[in-house]
Amino acid sequence: MSSAPVPTDPTPADPDEAAAFADLGLRDELLGALSALGYEEPTPIQREAIPTLLSGRDLLGQAATGTGKTAAFALPLLQRMPDDRSGGEPLALVLVPTRELAVQVSEAFHRYGKDLGARVLPIYGGQPIGRQLRALDLGVDVVVATPGRALDHIARGTLRLGNLNTVVLDEADEMLDMGFAEDIEAILEHAPEQRQTVLFSATMPARIDGLARKHLSDPVRIQIGREQPVAGEAPRVRQSAYIVARAHKPAALGRVLDVESPTAAIVFCRSREEVDRLTETMNGRGYRAEALHGGMSQEQRDRVMGRLRSGTADLLVATDVAARGLDVEQLTHVVNYDVPSAPESYVHRIGRVGRAGREGVAITLAEPREHRMLKTIERVTGQRIAIDKIPTVADLRTRRLELTQAALRESLLEDDLEPFRVIVETLSDEFDMMEVALAAVRLAHEATLPGSADEDEEIPQVAVRPQRETRPGYEGRGADRRGGGGRPRTGGTTQVFIGLGRRAGVRPQDLVGAITGETGINGRDIGSIEIADRFSLVEVPVGVADEVIQGLRGSTIKGRKATVRRDRDGDGDGGGGGGGGGERRYESRERRDRR
Repeated sequence: MSSAPVPTDPTPADPDEAAAFADLGLRDELLGALSALGYEEPTPIQREAIPTLLSGRDLLGQAATGTGKTAAFALPLLQRMPDDRSGGEPLALVLVPTRELAVQVSEAFHRYGKDLGARVLPIYGGQPIGRQLRALDLGVDVVVATPGRALDHIARGTLRLGNLNTVVLDEADEMLDMGFAEDIEAILEHAPEQRQTVLFSATMPARIDGLARKHLSDPVRIQIGREQPVAGEAPRVRQSAYIVARAHKPAALGRVLDVESPTAAIVFCRSREEVDRLTETMNGRGYRAEALHGGMSQEQRDRVMGRLRSGTADLLVATDVAARGLDVEQLTHVVNYDVPSAPESYVHRIGRVGRAGREGVAITLAEPREHRMLKTIERVTGQRIAIDKIPTVADLRTRRLELTQAALRESLLEDDLEPFRVIVETLSDEFDMMEVALAAVRLAHEATLPGSADEDEEIPQVAVRPQRETRPGYEGRGADRRGGGGRPRTGGTTQVFIGLGRRAGVRPQDLVGAITGETGINGRDIGSIEIADRFSLVEVPVGVADEVIQGLRGSTIKGRKATVRRDRDGDGDGGGGGGGGGERRYESRERRDRR
């Protein structure tokens, strides 16, 4: 039989976290582990696959990388394990294409089966074989292996498959693409003929179909299609990634947030434990961070969301499940603290800042081993993720000076400074006026932007091999923030000052809409947008600045007339404002994505 459900937006989680999984007939130990992990409802592939595999049928599943496939086959395998497992030979073998996936799948088995005492062993190249030999000798229940290393152990006689109940081929198309076809055939020849065989593949080319016809017996076919974005509502999000070693991730996250200066951001983590740990770390670094995960009551969730929406908190650290259904208007940035294991998870996450025409920034902190997954996400989504360098100490100091300059400009334009005149006049009798100004700026800079403990620490850059662009449609998309790629500018830029800001409810799309509606300028010609409390700065080509100014002077923004003029420090030959090179290095925190 065959089924092909189309995923829809998940329904709100049941208050009883394990209830939906309990409906699938899973044992209490598994339900307890799922509840502790914050799993609140099965994904479409899990709802379809788990009952089939529990019944003992073979399964042929087509689903994109991730989408909950691991739990879809791991939970039934663990469910069917006998309580008395004194034997040493494995009951299940999972073949995967890469060592990274072997570790990931093995860890998932451990998490789900911890209360069952499941013995799980990952086997892959690059790991000391002695450790693998000792574990196999002591006895294991599940082996998760790359084909080459599995075949090596079979040849040695250290991996015996005579007691196998189930063989899983995960990401089968990827394994064939990597040249493992003969290894897979050889491994399956050593497996018992009477076994359950499970095959998952993102695509179903003829060779996968041939593999299935040869080794699967009357399989149930399941196809899970990717959710397609609604026409006209594709998220406009600037996407970038930083390659960073795990030990330096907290410092890298803080550095990137310092540079980006988000109005509000969500940082996605994989587990509740990581959410709590990172929240504590970020609060220790001076951020106003709040945790959100499935272990919290509705009252706690409401309190956290209230603080985020009111601006009391500016950083939300959350799991995917806990963040379902969130739509925070102030949200400008989404950060993947780890690379999501499924492209669909990535798309849903970045959609938090891409809804209803809103724009935003998506940042991913990737460990070197996760670089391949970034390329998979690019391939599946058809969107480029630019690999950026972690901001240096010099970059951070430049950005902080830019923010101080913006704050001072706002105060000069809007605040009543008369009460402070006597101080300036008194000091000017003793010191040069420029020295007085410099001292005042320094005090303002240090008071408003306190440094963190590691602000002088250089975070090691991790080099990655440059990727040659071969896919069509990338030309002109997603210009590199440091000047590479994208549409070239030949006439220089300038900044236009608009006397309305956040307090008037102004958003980047309001400014872009006003400019494009009142002039003949295309939205792609609009550069960085900086929105302060009481004014905004918009970067436009020098040649059209006067047209923009005249057009905005004759219109309203959010129903209000505004002062519009060239910014005093905005004139320059391509400098984009008084920041010069700094403006080139860093886009504003609410930059219009020109992709």
